[in-house]
Amino acid sequence: MLCRTEDLIWSLQMQQFSLKNQQLILHPGRVIFWEEQSALILSDLHFGKTGHFRKSGIAVPQNVYKEDLQRLVSLVQLFKPKQLIIVGDLFHSESNKELDLFKKWRADLHFLQIKLIKGNHDILHDSWYEEADIDVSNEKYIVNSFCFCHDLSVVDTNAAGTGLFYFSGHIHPGISLKGPGKQSLRFPCFYFTEQYAVLPAFSRFTGTHGIDPGKQDDIFAIVENTVLKVY
Repeated sequence: MLCRTEDLIWSLQMQQFSLKNQQLILHPGRVIFWEEQSALILSDLHFGKTGHFRKSGIAVPQNVYKEDLQRLVSLVQLFKPKQLIIVGDLFHSESNKELDLFKKWRADLHFLQIKLIKGNHDILHDSWYEEADIDVSNEKYIVNSFCFCHDLSVVDTNAAGTGLFYFSGHIHPGISLKGPGKQSLRFPCFYFTEQYAVLPAFSRFTGTHGIDPGKQDDIFAIVENTVLKVY
């Protein structure tokens, strides 16, 4: 799949992860590519957030939103997925001019299926999603042995016999890495346990929530456009 020189360079910055006989590629653009389903999995894009802040009188430059949208375009061009699976908070609030720009982007990529599992910020009217050709689930979406949800609190990840592995977002996970002299920096990360994974927020206009991983967990930090396994 990744054969051009530019794509080879990208591949050196990614991590491959096998889960339930499925192949996942963790990309520093804060997405997971699911090879068998030709799907990009991502969370917490919060499109429209900068416009929401500006409407509230807080000066946030619009290029923050445009850079996130362009990054998504680049990832679609790189992986050429058939679908996007968005585990919540695609949008941040009510409709504004930034979401009008999203609609234009959506029209250009009309061939791409978009599946949204609603997050707490996805409050647009159902008709808006229909006009944008976005298929919406309210709490969870199951494909084979993978279950997608925004907030893990709405599902029982410890339920015996389901055989499901959960993908979620919501908390914007970050991992702190310590250096000599007690320096510490926190980086967004992909967080995998035996029962679930938590994706980093796609939007760079978000904070991170520190996690406390267990010894058996797999943590992949996003450091300077590279995905590094650190735990």
